[in-house]
Amino acid sequence: MNFASDNSSAAAPEIMAALAAANTGFAMPYGSDPIMARVRAQLRDLFEAPKAAVYLVATGTAANALSCAVLTQPWGAIFCHRNAHIEEDECGAPEFYTGGAKLVLIEGAHAKMDSENLRAAIAHSARAGVHNVQRGMVSITNATENGTVYNASEVASLTAVAREFGLPVHMDGARFANALVTAGCSPAEMTWKAGVDVLSFGGTKNGCMGVEAVIIFDPAKAWEFELRRKRGGHLFSKHRFLAAQMEAYLADGLWLDLARRANHAAARLSAGIAALPGAGLTHPAEGNTVFAHWPRAGHKRAHDAGAAYYFWPFDQSLEGPQDAPLSARLVCSWSTTDADVDQFLALISPA
Repeated sequence: MNFASDNSSAAAPEIMAALAAANTGFAMPYGSDPIMARVRAQLRDLFEAPKAAVYLVATGTAANALSCAVLTQPWGAIFCHRNAHIEEDECGAPEFYTGGAKLVLIEGAHAKMDSENLRAAIAHSARAGVHNVQRGMVSITNATENGTVYNASEVASLTAVAREFGLPVHMDGARFANALVTAGCSPAEMTWKAGVDVLSFGGTKNGCMGVEAVIIFDPAKAWEFELRRKRGGHLFSKHRFLAAQMEAYLADGLWLDLARRANHAAARLSAGIAALPGAGLTHPAEGNTVFAHWPRAGHKRAHDAGAAYYFWPFDQSLEGPQDAPLSARLVCSWSTTDADVDQFLALISPA
């Protein structure tokens, strides 16, 4: 019963088989291998973007930070939600890779930016000319850090605000597959057709061993990305092992199948928790992440049985009144089973 993170799960067997198959003979390094050529074609076809530039890196932090670096100057502002992943979990990497761009935080319920709040923040910025950071870019996390999902029209409403001010838009799609399954639209409809310029397309959280794609819909930014990736230490020499993962991930819709499994587990888990007395959801569970609360006694039983998940916020204790509610974050992965969910629900249910 491990709900600590989708990063905790094993890689899908199809991914490991692809890595083993790639581990034979010789292949040109640095992305010149034939597998990468096929991956590039796969992603261009999937996103209906025949001219898109496609690159692979090993971490989501690299994908996000390098994407931001090609979209804004060091004196630019990156407008994102207060709970965006690039704000909460990147240890200042976007600021570092951009050379100093400032994250400007936007409010909105359940970690989703409100378009009017975004418009107001952009309009309020750079009022004193050279004395201020300038308007740089917008970054959208989908699925969000609170487990919610922007649909294509919500993405378009945010990108429309960005366009009013001439700003490019990045999407942090570490859990893009989970968001897409929920939204029920095409990859193109969720991204460039809705106004997104650069996408960080996640694989690691959804069954890969370690690979993320950066899809740049405007190929004019491609060469700068290549230089920044190399300068930043994220150009893999044995690149075929990144490409092999991504090729298997995309083959026969595996990436969507894995996301559906994770989302199904989260839906089962959230429904079960919501039905318990004294329990409830903190945020809508729209992807593979569940934020919920239930009485301390249930937490105690789960922890004693070895269940792994995080209190959210962290500073809560198992010591105290047993009927008091404690809140938690639980993340389901492609490998979370119905049995895992049902066993956990049985533990936290009142005796």
